[in-house]
Amino acid sequence: MIWNFHRPSLLCEDMVDQHPGSAIARSPAPDYQITLARPKDVPLLPAIELAAGRLYAGHAPEEALTETMSAEAHADAQRLGHLWVALLNDAPVAFAHVRVIEATAAHLEELDVHPEHGRRGLGTRLVMTVCAWAAARGFQSVTLTTFRDIAWNMPFYARLGFEVIPPGELRPALVSLVEDEARRSRVSLIRVAMQRPCIG
Repeated sequence: MIWNFHRPSLLCEDMVDQHPGSAIARSPAPDYQITLARPKDVPLLPAIELAAGRLYAGHAPEEALTETMSAEAHADAQRLGHLWVALLNDAPVAFAHVRVIEATAAHLEELDVHPEHGRRGLGTRLVMTVCAWAAARGFQSVTLTTFRDIAWNMPFYARLGFEVIPPGELRPALVSLVEDEARRSRVSLIRVAMQRPCIG
């Protein structure tokens, strides 16, 4: 919910609400619940990643669209309380995965919304849940990396208060991530690092 090149596999990390191929409904549905992921949710997340990844067909190599974050990474995040899901009828349809890569910032590692549940505000709700969690735990900001040139990536985060971090102001942990993404990416689209200050 973005391709995440700072983990071993390449994958769409944020099929967000603005993608033109997502569902027609625009208002949040009352049946969706945002909550911390449970152990039983973890095995269901790869299917969401794969479905969301198909929206990047034509923007990334085909093999990148068939890879998912490791089960171990999701399970670790779930145990740490760094993984949130959107549930419908007690089953996950979207998720946000956070990794702490530096003392002052929480990094939004992955955001995926199943296309059948797009444009219902789930991406926004998950991001804002992460931001509230980070603020409550004393982080100064939430960071992420995304594509500058895909219409439903960087503009989505900008509307939620994220700003581009100038390359000269990137902290070492993010420099490492961006360099790794650039090295491993086989696509021409430009990656950008963004951050949102934690307020309150």
